[in-house]
Amino acid sequence: MMAVDASAWQSVPVRDAFTSSVAVAATLLTAIGLGLWHRRRDGLFRPVAPAGPAPESLAAPESLVAAVPRRPEPAASAVSEPPDPSAGAGQADGAETRAVLTALGVRLGTPATLLQFSSAFCAPCRATRRVLAEVAALLDGVRHLEVDAESHLAAVRTLGIWRTPTVLVVDAEGRVVRRAVGVPRKAQVIAAVAPLLGDATP
Repeated sequence: MMAVDASAWQSVPVRDAFTSSVAVAATLLTAIGLGLWHRRRDGLFRPVAPAGPAPESLAAPESLVAAVPRRPEPAASAVSEPPDPSAGAGQADGAETRAVLTALGVRLGTPATLLQFSSAFCAPCRATRRVLAEVAALLDGVRHLEVDAESHLAAVRTLGIWRTPTVLVVDAEGRVVRRAVGVPRKAQVIAAVAPLLGDATP
């Protein structure tokens, strides 16, 4: 009868348990880190670059532009293909953006409009609605407007809305100047609209 080394037999389950514990701990640490990172970015308003040509400081020199080979223009009789709807999503020009915003109910001339995109069964959307309504009630010149994203898919594509809730800060001229994804804090919203209100903020 062959002898079995008891110590070698017992070390296998211990080693497997240790490996499993390390994997679980690494997964938990990763999840906690991602959660803290997401929480820190959630609801943070970021400036939106204005639509239109690049500023002169960013424009390429004329000599460099002239050196770039140009693609030949198609003949006038050629039938052009329709543009790819996914190309340039959320990069509409100022006139198109303004038209979409007014169709959604944004009133030009209002100093600051908080345009909220929501969806059904979205708990963060309800929390965002409360925060934005409080700010609109607190500050003169601020209007809160909520839109169902699922009912306005063309506007969602044009404005580059990828997640609900998303809040756009629209100025009096119908330009989107800031945007936030997630639930913003009241202080963040007030800070985002303050430059549009001048001395009217408390």
